[in-house]
Amino acid sequence: MSVTLLAGTATAAVAVASEGPAAAPAAALAPTAPVENLIVGYKSSATEASSNTAAADDATAKGKKAGKKAKFDRRLGTGAALVNLGAAVAPAEAADVMAQFRADPDVAYVEPDTRAYATAVTPNDTEYAKQWDLFESTAGMNVPAAWDTTTGSGVTVAVIDTGYVAHSDVAPNVVAGYDFISSSAYARDGGGRDSNPADEGDWNATDGECGVGSKASNSSWHGTHVAGTIAAATNNSKGIAGIAYGAKIQPVRVLGKCGGSTSDIVDAITWASGGSVAGVPANATPAKVINMSLGGPGACGTSYQNAINAAVARGTTVVVAAGNSNADAAGYSPASCNNVINVAASNRAGDRSYYSNYGSIIDVAAPGGETRRATDTPGTVTTPENAILSSLNAGTTTPGAEIYKPYQGTSMAAPHVAGLAALLKSANSALTPAQIESAIKNNARPLAGTCTGGCGTGLADAAATVAAVTSTPPTGALENTTDFTIGDNTTVESPITVTGKTGNAPSALKVGVNIVHSYIGDLKVDLVAPDGSVYTLHNRSGGGTDNINQVYTVNASSEAANGTWKLRVNDNAGGDTGKIDSWNLTF
Repeated sequence: MSVTLLAGTATAAVAVASEGPAAAPAAALAPTAPVENLIVGYKSSATEASSNTAAADDATAKGKKAGKKAKFDRRLGTGAALVNLGAAVAPAEAADVMAQFRADPDVAYVEPDTRAYATAVTPNDTEYAKQWDLFESTAGMNVPAAWDTTTGSGVTVAVIDTGYVAHSDVAPNVVAGYDFISSSAYARDGGGRDSNPADEGDWNATDGECGVGSKASNSSWHGTHVAGTIAAATNNSKGIAGIAYGAKIQPVRVLGKCGGSTSDIVDAITWASGGSVAGVPANATPAKVINMSLGGPGACGTSYQNAINAAVARGTTVVVAAGNSNADAAGYSPASCNNVINVAASNRAGDRSYYSNYGSIIDVAAPGGETRRATDTPGTVTTPENAILSSLNAGTTTPGAEIYKPYQGTSMAAPHVAGLAALLKSANSALTPAQIESAIKNNARPLAGTCTGGCGTGLADAAATVAAVTSTPPTGALENTTDFTIGDNTTVESPITVTGKTGNAPSALKVGVNIVHSYIGDLKVDLVAPDGSVYTLHNRSGGGTDNINQVYTVNASSEAANGTWKLRVNDNAGGDTGKIDSWNLTF
């Protein structure tokens, strides 16, 4: 699986893998391109989960069995082990080593360390009057009316991307970030990881330089474009306005030449949200919102999911781009991960942008624009005024002069929602990631045009959502906020009584769960319908991970909506306790 920019995470921690068999998505991640590294998640009961020495011995032994070199490289922020194969090896050879790990009952999952790339599409120009995506009534996000209440102050947004190239319209809102690119060749900065997230350029000089089918290209300065949409300085008599212009941007560099690796991105997610990564100083300003305008084909792997779950448990909202392949987003990662806000792109007429991914896992749409019409020749630029204008750089390879330029892509749509999430968190600091997601989805308005395939709940509306979280319950859902203590080896239920609904519950009933517990591997969590039907949400996975803070989707279309629904939590072991803090239902 390759991860790309969609402009179109060491602790000696215990791995947070499931105690059960390897998850199906992880097993499905067979290598399709040369592989240099593997990500191995050990069960928490395994010595290799906490001992680097044991993990190193295990990697060497398994490599020898497969007739290959395999060496423990480092511990990821999720606790998983990064195993180096010595050099990029053919998919079949990597698969042989992976088979050795999968045959070990102490291994929860093993995945190829794949790469991500930028997919923004380029054109040109400047000024707030051209930012139709913020204010136009047909397909704009209704941002100016939200500024009367909040501008995002007090919130840091991490932009996990290509880094940041100096731009005077963004610089006032930039805080210290980090460069997580491990490879000096891909980083182009003369070394590996360091505290300087400067974008050194992601150009490719020749076709095929980044693998079969790759094309020569100029530097995208993608992270700076995304950052400007979120929090460019505003009311400064120049350039553009950021959606959350009172917020701070934390550039976290993971994408360089030929994209970026899953292992680097996973560590970046961990660090940006306040988690620990071995060898990296603690984040002094942890982000409450993460934007990832990147991705690639393939189902969400366990490495991504563990990092995202941990970030959300720390209170960080994770926003991702749906992808630019005009395909079902369920086939792309991290768009297909749980616990994220998955954003599709819409155009100036209010239709789904022709390139945007779609599907039942999309949460909401936001302006992504179009630099050409769907019927125009690919590669042409016919409607630059209909794309998303933001901060950029004129350098074709290395940095040049600062400019403004319109790009199109779900990479441009995602930061609109990340900016909105910052506005919400600033307006109501008590909001959880689940509440922020629910508020954005429940206060979206219908698209003015059409969306074949599914664009979630519609077009995100900043003013309506900010008003909702400052005047009414934030979830827009039925919620029980009473604490229910979870003791050792006990079962507890929290009820929500539903009245006034017509017919059955929806096929995509949203169940927001906030459980505080020190070892979620002990827990089985079920939704119990009024007729007693049971829908399992969580079944003793996650090992020693703290807390569950997640929105689950349940097909409850066979259940009557009215009646008493229950969240049932069964603790199956001793030594760790907790509580149901809150949960909600969104019909």
